[in-house]
Amino acid sequence: MGGIVVVKQQNHQKIRYVHQEEGPTLAYAEGSGVRILHQDGLAFKDLNKDGKLDRYEDWRLPAEERAKDLASKMSIAQIAGLMLYSKHQALPGNKGWNPATYGGLPFEASGAMPYELTDQQRQLVSEDHIRHVLITSVESPECAARWNNRLQAYAESEPLGIPANTSSDPRHGLDASAEFKVGGGSKISIWPESMGLAATFDPELARQFGEIASQEYRALGITTALSPQVDIATDPRWFRFGMTFGEDPRLAADMARAYIDGFQTSEGNAEIADGWGYDSVNTMVKHWPGGGSGEAGRDAHFAYGKYAVYPGANFDQHLIPFTEGAFRLAGKTAQASAVMPYYTISVDQDKKNGENVGNSYSFYLIQHLLREQAGFDGVVCTDWAITDDEPEDITKLFPGGKCWGVEEGYTVAERHYKLLMAGVDQFGGNNEAGPILEAYQIGVREHGEAFMRKRFEQSAVRLLKNIFRLGLFENPYVQVEETVAKVGCEAFAKAGFEAQLRSFVLLKNENQTLPMPKHRKVYIPKRKLSASTTWIGSPIPASEEVPVDLEVIRAYFEVTEEPEDADFAIVFIESPRNTMGYSKADAATGGTGYVPISLQYRPYTAVHARETSLAGDPRDVRNRTYKGKQVTVTNAADLDHVLETKRRMKDKPVIVSIMLANPAVVGEFEEAASAILANFGAEERAIMDLITGAAEPEGLLPFQMPANMKTVEEQLEDVPHDMEVYRDSAGHAYDFAFGLNWSGVIRDGRTERYSGGNT
Repeated sequence: MGGIVVVKQQNHQKIRYVHQEEGPTLAYAEGSGVRILHQDGLAFKDLNKDGKLDRYEDWRLPAEERAKDLASKMSIAQIAGLMLYSKHQALPGNKGWNPATYGGLPFEASGAMPYELTDQQRQLVSEDHIRHVLITSVESPECAARWNNRLQAYAESEPLGIPANTSSDPRHGLDASAEFKVGGGSKISIWPESMGLAATFDPELARQFGEIASQEYRALGITTALSPQVDIATDPRWFRFGMTFGEDPRLAADMARAYIDGFQTSEGNAEIADGWGYDSVNTMVKHWPGGGSGEAGRDAHFAYGKYAVYPGANFDQHLIPFTEGAFRLAGKTAQASAVMPYYTISVDQDKKNGENVGNSYSFYLIQHLLREQAGFDGVVCTDWAITDDEPEDITKLFPGGKCWGVEEGYTVAERHYKLLMAGVDQFGGNNEAGPILEAYQIGVREHGEAFMRKRFEQSAVRLLKNIFRLGLFENPYVQVEETVAKVGCEAFAKAGFEAQLRSFVLLKNENQTLPMPKHRKVYIPKRKLSASTTWIGSPIPASEEVPVDLEVIRAYFEVTEEPEDADFAIVFIESPRNTMGYSKADAATGGTGYVPISLQYRPYTAVHARETSLAGDPRDVRNRTYKGKQVTVTNAADLDHVLETKRRMKDKPVIVSIMLANPAVVGEFEEAASAILANFGAEERAIMDLITGAAEPEGLLPFQMPANMKTVEEQLEDVPHDMEVYRDSAGHAYDFAFGLNWSGVIRDGRTERYSGGNT
């Protein structure tokens, strides 16, 4: 009666499993204080250890009812902790950005296993009441599984037994940035970046990705995806361009809908209710109301990029991926479980109050537009660190916050209060409950205790529902051996590899250069890169080396170091590494600091830039124009490699393999290339399979490729499809939805649906 108890030893940690015929399997850690209650012939976990079955402990009840009961039992301090979303946590703990200790000793000197909780992580749970944890780098799937079980056991031992909801930024791409490179190493399946999924123009593939990625996430103990990023990328210079589904609102909406359905939907025995269940992963769709229209392509992680502008009066189109995609799912979960607004100030878009503040702070954008008009009642979580004071150095990501629009006249607590009153539920990247408790007291003084208690419980219910619906209160644990077997398994790796093959876009294929027969001699030049920094400021040393693993290439071709001996050449390059739009050197020599963002390889002078910027801040500089200034991208030598290789190869074919993080001015090298094959994050094996014809290219451009930088400067930041596109020597226009296969220009149901066949 009440289930069969099985005890499993998980590396010095015993987890008890209670299996029952007419109910969920329950799991709890020995030593957590949790016991099993029996009622009506069924088993339940006594999470608050009071010896009776509370409504929130009764898995028969709807998630909303359970969440309301639990929220009513929580103290304001506990709800404040629930509203926090932790700063980045690395596994093991000593690999993160912040110092970590174990037992009071430096983690690496303590002898602790890599999956042990650091002292700081224990404090997050017990003292700060945090239950939402962001995981970054992971040593291995086994490490993630064991760490999850320790975290959940520790959370379970706390008074109310609320499990942790761990999350991740995208971790399945091959070429993620320092912030987002977070996977189980090579042991997780590798897929194209979001732009690569978009290049397939196949929402069903995005759904398949979500279904597989969610299984790997749950095996790792991850229950929330901080994705997808559905901003329409209407300015080609934005450094987050390649993390989106492209510039077309309809394509982005369709991809978003399918992606989220794949992540969130559980079926069959895995379903608990309304499509939610043990296979589900919450999605946090980003970034309301769209972050792709930053002035001049600058990004709002930095103060110099805080303004989103709408010179084309096209604000409403930026909402489409949310209102028609993320909030209108085909599956039973109905809408994304959470939304993250972007850092930007959406200039002059508040039609009721006229406020120009960061999107999360805007009552109009959150309460009126998102909650009331779009009908979203899930969690609204701010982007990371928007309540801290702004940094002194305009180019630094931290220390300091991104409190755009409320930099002055507000304390940190008052910023939290303003966010709460705007309709925000959660504060990203914030480990400190103190300012939330101060915000509560501000509200009590203005509205009374009953009002603020109700407001806090409203957010608590939204946050708790996302944990209840996934079955975590019944079983938050993972089986280590199952994790190791599932994450990156052969079937998942195969699906990811096939998706990579489908994402390639063949832009040029002169005289049917491709496919290239195997076993011919290939020359691959070294790639020379200047010293630079990552977008967060970490140094990247200068380098000169072959850009691929030659052992992979030798499985397909004979490699020679002499162009004269080669039958053909492959040059591996990237789109121009853009310059972010601000230069400390320019400011140090008396300039404003504002410089162009270039999409060409040669030095670029902004002759056609605006005379006067659309937005400005008198504390910095009101007119942020960069007209007449010059910049050079850090991978300018990529162009030289193509041109020099063509010179040395003479009339023999030169294939350019280009990884596109942004559109590029390919006119600088197109005539020197016999074939141009674009990817959006792909393994070298996949590139070789395309080149040799083991697979045929079928991808389409999910954005326009500009003819030159003049059209980039003259396009409107908020408007898609408004550039003069490049037309190559064969007369092909590199427009949205253009791509070649071995037979020529692709025209099929996808091009008909998304571009009316006008390719």
